[in-house]
Amino acid sequence: MATDTLKSSSTGAGGAAGVRRLLLDNGALTALIVLVIAMSALSGDFLTTDNLLNVGVQAAVTAILAFGATFVIVAAGIDLSVGSVAALSATVLAWSATSHGVPVFLAVVLAVATGIAAGLVNGFLIAYGKLPPFIATLAMLSVGRGLALVISGGSPIAFPDSVSHLGDTLGGWLPVPVLVMVLMGLIAAFVLGRTYIGRSMYAIGGNEEAARLSGLRVQKQKLAIYALSGLFAAVAGIVLAARLSSAQPQAANGYELDAIAAVVIGGASLAGGTGKASGTLIGALILAVLRNGLNLLNVSAFWQQVVIGVVIALAVLLDTVRRKAGAGSVVTGGDGGKGRQAGTYALAAVVTVALVAATSLLHTGSSSANPKIGLSLSTLNNPFFVQIRSGAQAEAKKLGVDLTVTDAQNDASQQANQLQNFTSSGLGAIIVNPVDSDAASNSVQAADKAGIPVVAVDRGVNNATTATLVASDNVAGGELAAKTIAEKLGGQGKIVILQGQAGTSAARERAQGFADGLKAYPGIQVVAQQPADFDRTKGLDVMSNLLQAHPDVQGVIAANDEMALGAIKALGSRAGSSVSVVGFDGTPDGLTAVKNGTLYASVAQQPSQLGKIAVDNALKAVKDQKIPSAIKVPVKVVTKDNVAGFTG
Repeated sequence: MATDTLKSSSTGAGGAAGVRRLLLDNGALTALIVLVIAMSALSGDFLTTDNLLNVGVQAAVTAILAFGATFVIVAAGIDLSVGSVAALSATVLAWSATSHGVPVFLAVVLAVATGIAAGLVNGFLIAYGKLPPFIATLAMLSVGRGLALVISGGSPIAFPDSVSHLGDTLGGWLPVPVLVMVLMGLIAAFVLGRTYIGRSMYAIGGNEEAARLSGLRVQKQKLAIYALSGLFAAVAGIVLAARLSSAQPQAANGYELDAIAAVVIGGASLAGGTGKASGTLIGALILAVLRNGLNLLNVSAFWQQVVIGVVIALAVLLDTVRRKAGAGSVVTGGDGGKGRQAGTYALAAVVTVALVAATSLLHTGSSSANPKIGLSLSTLNNPFFVQIRSGAQAEAKKLGVDLTVTDAQNDASQQANQLQNFTSSGLGAIIVNPVDSDAASNSVQAADKAGIPVVAVDRGVNNATTATLVASDNVAGGELAAKTIAEKLGGQGKIVILQGQAGTSAARERAQGFADGLKAYPGIQVVAQQPADFDRTKGLDVMSNLLQAHPDVQGVIAANDEMALGAIKALGSRAGSSVSVVGFDGTPDGLTAVKNGTLYASVAQQPSQLGKIAVDNALKAVKDQKIPSAIKVPVKVVTKDNVAGFTG
């Protein structure tokens, strides 16, 4: 009787426990369904064929990187170098094929070999050098990025046309990056579930010492595991560069964190021993849906980082709950387990389609009467671009325009995603401040094909048609900066130049202007040139270091005011007295320093005017009014003599 009662009680509790276990085991899939339904309800632009394909394209590079990271994390390791290895592999391909005439097929092989070699170095340092995976791969992160910059000279390299087709579509609608993502996912699933090396990963991640005692050659397996991660990183780098039509030495910066996040969100444990390719794919899709949907909803890029961070934290908490609850294993399973998994996915698809169809009714007939314009800025982590945004927003409010602003965070691929989102949303016009003039070309071409006019602001777009370019001349501004410092020093003296972020068009053009302007002053000696990435803190650090080698420096040219302000901090009391500093941009902090006399001059571009004029002309383009092909906003050297009358 007691036994019967126990069975009955267990059966009653089994239903609730089964549902609980189902949710725990499929938490990532549940989260993806909820996200899709929520975005469909909140944005009428989300549930379109073009936008859903955009989500797939935007998930592709992260997913491919994450498949490789899955191997490492299942084996209780970590790989922080995949973003840098991706950039290095793509740079090697473009450099060898374009600059040295290597046949494209061999260049692709060389790029893949570069990724594998980087992985093998990681594996050797970890398996035989006994370095912690975090330290070994952190070192490779720096080495890989540095080599990409060395090989490319800090500038993007055009990608071979035959390989660039990886960024195209088949039949005019099916994106090739999505196909590559699916193929690499199938390979990852096969390796994890059907091969000896896959079983070794789970054994090492579950208990490395037990795996060693059972006869597994752990060191050799780790070499293979990290080599696989490097191979997948190389493929991801090639796909990314194909999308951008150029190998960017700064590409995939920070993507290693997205890859790790996708693996963890997908159900893998950082403690090792669990993980699967399908979960990783779902994790990458969750990140892509989040970014895509938040862009469509005009959520600030800063808040987007907060949201994604919260999602990652929740995923780790879910992993902890699942392990404590003893939820079903995600390692392997028999045919019955795979059948149940397929049934779960099928049920999820049916539920999603039904709920999304219902929520789509919320947007029937809803539209705004105001013209809609999208503005994609290269970064908002710089006062100059914040001023462009402010000018654009003020003008949009005045003209009754709905303006959506996004921040590419100096990532050309992220900007490509944002421009794709704008295009699929059917905006009236797009304003783009390119991270890189070459990398933006494909996205601008796609907008042009869709009949959406594009206005470029501050920087032009190469190999694409834009309605107009609203900009000041960076080269001319650089020449003005050089002339200003040279005349201040009487044509004689030692100066240093703080360069912008390597690989950006603004850094290249301003550096060219500095060089051209100084040719007229042979008495000016440039004793050092170093990049400080348009950042005030780096400007402080780089200038502090340069002063150790060149204490007698008499002048500084910085490619923006932020670096100039960092240099002033490093110079201390010498700034404005024995050392003259010239900045670029005319930002509020820069103008304040000019008033105080610590900054001798700033080459001001009037960024608020750039934003205002860009919105004006975008609206004219929406109304099919004629506008000039280029609108130049004059630069002006602002010194203490004229700063009081300068408004920006």
